[in-house]
Amino acid sequence: MPDHSLAWIAFGMLVLATLALDIGVFQRKPRDLGLKEAVTWSVVWIGLALIFNIGIYFWHGGEKALQFCTGYLVELSLSLDNLFAFLLIFGYFKVPTPYRHKILSWGIFGAVSMRALFIVGGITLIGKFHWIIYVLGAFLVGSGIKTALNTSREIQPEQNLFLKVFRRFISAAPQYEGNHFFVKRRASPLFVVLLIMEGTDLVFALDSVPAVLAVTPDVFIVFTSNVFAILGLRSMFFALEGFVNRIRCTHYGFAAVLIFVGAKMLLAGVCHIPTWAFFLFIAGIFVISIIASALARPVSPTTRT
Repeated sequence: MPDHSLAWIAFGMLVLATLALDIGVFQRKPRDLGLKEAVTWSVVWIGLALIFNIGIYFWHGGEKALQFCTGYLVELSLSLDNLFAFLLIFGYFKVPTPYRHKILSWGIFGAVSMRALFIVGGITLIGKFHWIIYVLGAFLVGSGIKTALNTSREIQPEQNLFLKVFRRFISAAPQYEGNHFFVKRRASPLFVVLLIMEGTDLVFALDSVPAVLAVTPDVFIVFTSNVFAILGLRSMFFALEGFVNRIRCTHYGFAAVLIFVGAKMLLAGVCHIPTWAFFLFIAGIFVISIIASALARPVSPTTRT
């Protein structure tokens, strides 16, 4: 959009520069991402999101800045549920620790592309058919209820659609060959894991993108808040990896956010919830989920209860 042109340029340059630095420099050789480095990168990404949010405030005013902050928090709170899925996938395929960051880094490209398509498609549909917002609202409420009632979640990679289609056309090597995605024209297990990760993110995007669309129909705000949350999720995974089996209550926070956002969309024609109230509710759910998770007993790394 013309009024966001400078912000689009700044955002694009920031993302490209950080990804180039990450993949081109830090990921040239497989290595473990230690706790200290993971925490540092998590702080860096959160800091960059805050700096970008300040830029939006000066360029486009307080309302747009609050929308970005709310969208970022919504996406971040929903993305925390991804961490448990990532841990199960890595454990299922016995991915060596030094290779995990490479998978997450390359997975970003697919995740960003899918989010872009979902966001543009969702905003276009809502613009042409306003009743779509009620369909999305009902979908989110149903998804939230299903999530809250689902007391045991397991990863079933063999049922992944991406993997089924892939295996019809390309053979896979039986074991890892370094950190290569392809070895002698055969896909390594590392590439298979990457496909599973993309398929998992696709499922999560079905919830998270409509949720952020409930905050604002501004494609710039929705897309940038999504991307910043996704970028920070990689390092956050390694920072919280040792505590992932304790994020029990974020599962219910995830469900609460979906139900609230869905209800907001269903009631859009009846009442208006200001952005600041939306932000306070999501922030409250986020904080309560983290505190409750810290106090709760850890769950098994293979199932969630």
